[in-house]
Amino acid sequence: MRHITTIIFDLDDTLWDLPQVIAHAENTIYQWFALHYPTITQRFDREDLRRLRNDIGREFPDMGHDLMFLREQTYRRIALECGYPESLYKDAFAVFQQARNEVELYPDVEPALHTLGRNYRLLALSNGNADLAAIGLDSHFEGIYSARELGRAKPDPRVFLAVCQEAGITPDEALHVGDDPHNDVAAPRLVGMDTAWVNRRSKSWPADLAEPRYEVSDLSPLAVMLNA
Repeated sequence: MRHITTIIFDLDDTLWDLPQVIAHAENTIYQWFALHYPTITQRFDREDLRRLRNDIGREFPDMGHDLMFLREQTYRRIALECGYPESLYKDAFAVFQQARNEVELYPDVEPALHTLGRNYRLLALSNGNADLAAIGLDSHFEGIYSARELGRAKPDPRVFLAVCQEAGITPDEALHVGDDPHNDVAAPRLVGMDTAWVNRRSKSWPADLAEPRYEVSDLSPLAVMLNA
């Protein structure tokens, strides 16, 4: 029987709705451009900016794990193309990042973290660039890790091993919890972690993957099961 000491949480789409968050952040930065740098919004619509960011991702394939870098490069590019100082990317990213951290937590999140934190070490591991301190969740977590800091992203197995090494645990002590079947279940399982799939949207499990130990519609039943 495994002795789980540590629970590692994914963030985006596990603790909050990511599409809603990104839509809000992208609308906020677009309105900011319209107010302060109107040539940008005259030349680029929102979809143009998304396409440009994707193009930049293809230009820098080794930086796909660093979403901050890709977005900053996008803002650098549009500044130069529109005749504005390149340095505006810093202010632009700060505006985007503030809005990106204005998340609405799923209602089960804080009660579950509070309950699980009594008996387990809680860590966070994300491919994204959410700031848990700005969101107000950092006090729940002993360690917070991002793809940008680790130099690679899920589903690379080395990400999970790096977190275990940093936390001073072995993979068989950890339960990884997240929404993505490949990134958050199949990948951590390769290194020996136990897994829980948070299936908030009632999706079907991929037929080509072995099922996770736990499947839950939110974090509440997981907290009950693990503290039973």
